[in-house]
Amino acid sequence: MVMKSRMSRSLTRHPLEPLSAEEIAATSAILTRERSLSEAVRFVSIELHEPSKRTVLGLTEGQSLDRETFVVLRDQQNRITIESIVSLTRDEVLSWREIPGVQSAFTRDELAKCEALVLADPRFQQAMLRRGVADLSLVLIDLWAAGNTGPQDNPAEGRLIRPLVFIRYGPYDNRYARPVEGLVVLVDLDQMQIREIADHGFVPLPARPGNYIPELVTGQIEGYSDNFPAVKRLRDDLRPIEVTQPDGPSFTVEGHAVAWQKWRLRIGYNPREGLVLHQVGYEDRGHLRPILYRASVSELYVPYGDPNPTHRIKNVFDEGEWGIGPVLNYLVLGCDCLGDIRYFDVIVNDADGNPRTLPNAICLHEEDAGVGWKHTDGLLGHMETRRNRRLVVSCFATLNNYEYGFFWYFHLDGTIEFEVKLTGIVSTGAFRPADMPPTYGTLLAPGLYAPNHQHFFNVRLDMCVDGEHNSVYEVDSVALPPGPDNPGANAWVARPTLLARESEAQRVVNPLAGRYWTVINQSVRNELDQPVGYKLVPGENILPLAGEGSQTDRRAGFAYRHLWVTAYDPTERYAAGDYPNQRQDNDGLPVYVQADRPLDDADVVVWYTFGAHHVPRPEDWPVMPVTCIGFHLKPVGFFAGNPALDLPRHTPGGH
Repeated sequence: MVMKSRMSRSLTRHPLEPLSAEEIAATSAILTRERSLSEAVRFVSIELHEPSKRTVLGLTEGQSLDRETFVVLRDQQNRITIESIVSLTRDEVLSWREIPGVQSAFTRDELAKCEALVLADPRFQQAMLRRGVADLSLVLIDLWAAGNTGPQDNPAEGRLIRPLVFIRYGPYDNRYARPVEGLVVLVDLDQMQIREIADHGFVPLPARPGNYIPELVTGQIEGYSDNFPAVKRLRDDLRPIEVTQPDGPSFTVEGHAVAWQKWRLRIGYNPREGLVLHQVGYEDRGHLRPILYRASVSELYVPYGDPNPTHRIKNVFDEGEWGIGPVLNYLVLGCDCLGDIRYFDVIVNDADGNPRTLPNAICLHEEDAGVGWKHTDGLLGHMETRRNRRLVVSCFATLNNYEYGFFWYFHLDGTIEFEVKLTGIVSTGAFRPADMPPTYGTLLAPGLYAPNHQHFFNVRLDMCVDGEHNSVYEVDSVALPPGPDNPGANAWVARPTLLARESEAQRVVNPLAGRYWTVINQSVRNELDQPVGYKLVPGENILPLAGEGSQTDRRAGFAYRHLWVTAYDPTERYAAGDYPNQRQDNDGLPVYVQADRPLDDADVVVWYTFGAHHVPRPEDWPVMPVTCIGFHLKPVGFFAGNPALDLPRHTPGGH
């Protein structure tokens, strides 16, 4: 009765508010009670079951909706994945669906049990002895998804993971400096049994530590000398930079709703996608104009380009196999975020269905962004300059060795920017001196290398440019041939092409043509009688290099096109499909577009894939400087003119 009373109070929350700890606990309690769940059934994820877009957009002030959760479970005893929808309002299970032949994301307790299993296996212990390691307390294990290397990895026949092994000679030692090469373990997590330990031969452990903690780098702590690279002392000539806002920030927050300048948006999250934005709009002349209904990273895919046995298995779908939400970092003031900060906790579930709070996991702040606009009239000697600033919504996730920062920026001129910051530690391998230099990677330190690899991100943009009826055009700049209308042979035009159906809306970038894609609303015109729109401007990008028949080719088809456009379907959320873990063939976008639905004047979803090509450098060791990739969404005819024209002059400051 007490639980129901508390639930009733939560119903007045906005329908897109993330789940509270109480709601997560209630979900697992309802399922355990109604389905008599045994301890073999593990909670993979509990997230808000979002109401339909039409329902949310039609919501009137004071109206409440039922709160529902969407749950993924793994029955380890019966080796089955389950989806369930639970009504918190009605205190009941609304649906229960068993899905054969698929593997859900992993849970934290599976990983802990797997590590203990491997360390206790006599075959593994013998393999470590052959490498001169008798003390198993020095051994650390990173758990990598098994992928699908062939029929033997069929998801219907086992829940597989391939641990990789590293050595750490002290509690703070960087384990990635000493990878155990050639030892590949295969574990079935449902049965918690080791299927195989393949030892491809002895490779000496790299001799030099590669630490990055200051006290270890400089050798101040005994036992951590001879670091590579060597640093004798830390810099002492960096003077402070202080960011202050004496009157506080310019944004306001109510729950998870944010208002800053003329921007309005909602911050959310879930276990799989991590940070999610909803209902992004811009207040223009007293009217709130929608731009995006929902925006999230739908997949993060990392294939490696090294055919050696330890590394050819590295082919990970970090969202579908692991999930971003549970690995979000605690953000530190002055390091991760600078200025007057508003933090948001993230609440996820553990495998028992209990809530787990990740404090300070999402950061909201505003920052100076350089010159916004400027002009000097040379005849009058008059100058006008305005500073730009931007609202920043950000988080960092740690996935084994890598860190990914996800940053949404909202600018005063109506621009939306998304940026991924890649840092952390490169995945490493060891090699014999006779194999120098490494063929498929880069030498980092004596006996240590980093394999070549790629990172692909897909961002799902549920567009809503002044409403749900949008069209998408590809725009190329085209040089015109010389002739009577082009006597100087200097003319060129921006040529739009309508992407009318899903079969036509599978595109790649073309920087030589200045290609971009514009989402317009034909029914809403600006003051020049043009359709209003927003354009997606690509940044750095790549395509996969893996060949035909590779895991990338078979399982990550979404990465072979940079832009996909689909008709809106709330069940189509992930670029690689709902369950890419061990999947043998493509799902997600390559399957969604087979319907070839019409896109003109329709409710459309834009999916943008962008990638980072990483040929490692010595400078990436022992911790990688941040590399940034992303894209922009810029207004095209959405406003009557420069929306930052109303910025006041700044009071001169500084020294």
